Amino acid sequence: MVSLDLLSPIRLHLFTATLCCLVSCSSAADELDGHIIKVMADRQIPGLQLAVARGGEIIKTGNYGLSNLQDSVAVSDKTRFPVNSMTKAFTGVAVMQLAEEGKLTVDDTIDKHVADLPEAWRKLTIRQLMSHTSGLPNILRGKAKLIKADDPESSWQAVRTAPMQFKANTRFSYNQTGYILIGKVIDKLSGQPFTQFITEQQLQPLEMTKTAGGGFGYFEYVVPNQARQYYYDSNGQLHTLHAEFAPFLRAAAGMTSNATELAHYSIALRQGKLLELASLKAMWTATTLGNGQTAGFNELENGYGIGWQVIGREKRPAVSASGGNASTLIIYPEDDLAIVVLTNLVGALPINFVDDIAAFYLSEDI
Repeated sequence: MVSLDLLSPIRLHLFTATLCCLVSCSSAADELDGHIIKVMADRQIPGLQLAVARGGEIIKTGNYGLSNLQDSVAVSDKTRFPVNSMTKAFTGVAVMQLAEEGKLTVDDTIDKHVADLPEAWRKLTIRQLMSHTSGLPNILRGKAKLIKADDPESSWQAVRTAPMQFKANTRFSYNQTGYILIGKVIDKLSGQPFTQFITEQQLQPLEMTKTAGGGFGYFEYVVPNQARQYYYDSNGQLHTLHAEFAPFLRAAAGMTSNATELAHYSIALRQGKLLELASLKAMWTATTLGNGQTAGFNELENGYGIGWQVIGREKRPAVSASGGNASTLIIYPEDDLAIVVLTNLVGALPINFVDDIAAFYLSEDI
């Protein structure tokens, strides 16, 4: 445990000064670098990696602070960050690739592709599972936290016997069970493990070597240049986060990546290198509930498509993929702009300040 009272004026000043000495950018320091240093100090973020893409090119990258506090390792171009549930965006692309091959549609019921399901699950659709509108019991919540990393079969049996949370397509509730089922669908229809399919169909074609080399197990393996993750408890004490994602959860979370590679990924999506543009539009369209409304995490992320959050608003609509409340990839399609912010602080919530970064590249504030 590390105790850092960074809110005190003296420590905040020292923290900011330290950050100023730990900035590495693709160009000369600019106003955005100063803005990011201030955000990191205000939010007590140990390390951050930035990449900005526009017009099919990476126009800025930046590394700030420390990837590992214990050993004072600075964030660099080589650093890889756990991206947690950002994995779901890759899962969404995988599903749309299978749809383009004619192997599924997002409105297929799950019993078409997965056998031996509880009666209440059988007519749930792939779209409902991926947009968190299925009402399935959540394997990461509820009685006894249903999940046991070392015993996936008992975890699966426990969630199968739990009651549904609500009638499908009546509301949004973030849920990992649906992505376990989607992982099973991808395994079956691709004829190979989910991780292999993602690697061969997305990472390797785009030469995302840092992402591929990071694997899908979060901190299960020793990964070179991997940032540690931290969190503050209710008393303001800073802790190192120790966790891993079991293999049966890896369609939901567990990847490790790099801001520049994710920015290139956003470019590839927009250029139709992984999906046809019609598929991209379908994937980024918010699911509509039975009442005709869309629903998501909050007023900002107010919709959810196929593995991606949808930010539906009149001015500068966007789509995003976030993970661990620590990292965000956001794409502003109308402005041909994408921003990746990866941090090593759970609770940093870059989705809440990424619009401010975008404002440096747009003609007016969002």
